[in-house]
Amino acid sequence: MPDPDVHASDHGLVDHQPMDAFTEEALAWLEAAGLPARESGRGETPATVWGRGSDAVPIFDDLSEDEHRRRLRAAARWHQRKCDAGYGLLTWPVTFGGRGLPPRYQRAFNKLESRYAVPSAGELVAVSVRLVARTLARFGTEAQRATLLPPLQRMQELACQLFSEPGAGSDLAALSTRATQSSDGDWRLSGQKVWTSGAQFADWGLAIARHDPSLPKHRGLTAFLVPMRATGVEVRPIRQMTGGSSFNEVFLDEVALTDDLRIGEVGDGWRVAMTTLSYERDHSAGSNNPVGGSFAQVRDAAVHFGVDHDPVIRQSLAQLYIYLRAEQLLNRRVALARDAGDEPGPAESLGKLVWSENLTRIGEVAAEILGPRLAADTGEWGTYAWTGHLLGAPGYRIAGGSDEIQRNIIGERALGLPREPAPG
Repeated sequence: MPDPDVHASDHGLVDHQPMDAFTEEALAWLEAAGLPARESGRGETPATVWGRGSDAVPIFDDLSEDEHRRRLRAAARWHQRKCDAGYGLLTWPVTFGGRGLPPRYQRAFNKLESRYAVPSAGELVAVSVRLVARTLARFGTEAQRATLLPPLQRMQELACQLFSEPGAGSDLAALSTRATQSSDGDWRLSGQKVWTSGAQFADWGLAIARHDPSLPKHRGLTAFLVPMRATGVEVRPIRQMTGGSSFNEVFLDEVALTDDLRIGEVGDGWRVAMTTLSYERDHSAGSNNPVGGSFAQVRDAAVHFGVDHDPVIRQSLAQLYIYLRAEQLLNRRVALARDAGDEPGPAESLGKLVWSENLTRIGEVAAEILGPRLAADTGEWGTYAWTGHLLGAPGYRIAGGSDEIQRNIIGERALGLPREPAPG
């Protein structure tokens, strides 16, 4: 069973195209794609232009359902164009329809693509293609891969994660959603999931459920793909303090599943979940859809409001730049290890921890620069819009494994420190 994280080239199946030739070819294709140039809002290239384009810097989308669906359709069309041209699955092995290239080729393509205003549609895109599809490729049967993997890879169908529960957030192994197997081998799932991004738009949900409560909690779990339109599945959006509803509660009431929707072996649920979460924490390949504001936008706000010569502000900007630069170097180190074929490990937890902390730091420096301009929406460009970042940043200190969990992983698995004592 091939591993989607092992590049086909590592087994001599593909010769790497020289990077110069790859970037020249990719840039020519992007230039011919007819996309508008990106004027503002993300990253350092091209430079942001104060007062032009959207000043929105949300961590979590605040869109109407119709607008979110429209953006998902646009993002899917663009991703499918990339797949057809050979740029949608660059790091996937050839056996799974990719090009078998190391992550540095994905980073190079992302850098070129960032020059253009490509369609973006939030977390569900990455969850479907980068998390659930890769997990399915890793643990799925040949039949599952043949029927379920292609539509997920191409965003013809979308998938969400049904992991967290009201009583099992950071301690995922304590989940209580039950999977009961009948005499004919099929299953029924009952329970509640929460904080599920994009569930109202997803076709599938990757669910972890408890099949045997008598076993130790990590060993009594099994993974399933749940059709989100199945009888017994109810999605209830959760209203966020920003006004949006990108999170949901999902209720499973005796949802009937055939055994061919089980992912991995019975009892393999913990391994499936940890694999998915390792993909979620891996930022080594970069992204053209970053969340929240950037250093360039914070710096431009300081210049625009005339505080860029204030020694306290300059110190804050310098510290922020250092932290963000350290994050880039960490991600580069992880990327080089992945290029060399290393498996995901504690380094991904360190990357996720640093990333979520830096989201908070960006918001804090923006607030320091803007001051009272954050308090009311006066319509002034580049001011009140920062509340979308400030109110959303704390969420990523929990999502994908809380900061405390990441520190435990780093301490126990990377540094060899004693395990945290169990409660009671």
